[in-house]
Amino acid sequence: MLERLFPQNKTNAYRGNPIAKWVFVLLTIVTIARSLVHMFSSDGGAQSIATIPLDSFTVNGADVVILLFALWGSSQLLIGIIYGFVLWRYQALIPLMYLLMIFEYGMRIVLGAIKPIETTGTAPGAIGDYIIIPLAIIMLVLSLRNSDQEAQDA
Repeated sequence: MLERLFPQNKTNAYRGNPIAKWVFVLLTIVTIARSLVHMFSSDGGAQSIATIPLDSFTVNGADVVILLFALWGSSQLLIGIIYGFVLWRYQALIPLMYLLMIFEYGMRIVLGAIKPIETTGTAPGAIGDYIIIPLAIIMLVLSLRNSDQEAQDA
């Protein structure tokens, strides 16, 4: 199983369940789209999506939050690009990407609990963290299993 998670040869041969691959495609698209919103929307999505009350901040304070959201978006774009490279050339790494996704979203929950911020509502991302983690765990397991075709060939 460790060889499937950390393959010595980073090939484009994905051997897991096809459902896990297609869910990874969907999550890659969502990651890239979300990153672009954070980078290019006027408030970085901080107030319009995450419900952070920027209008109660000073102008400089709001600008800092907007910049931080844009920077977060650039990090998300980098992750999305890496996911895209994995889909294009290194599909054997899809299980590893799911493992990293579990850690990333898990840290969002941990850090959100350690350093909470006041919002006027519940951000979709806060709900999504609790959806993505179990989904990524299930997809990790599926990605580590042999596909039906490979099992029949064996």
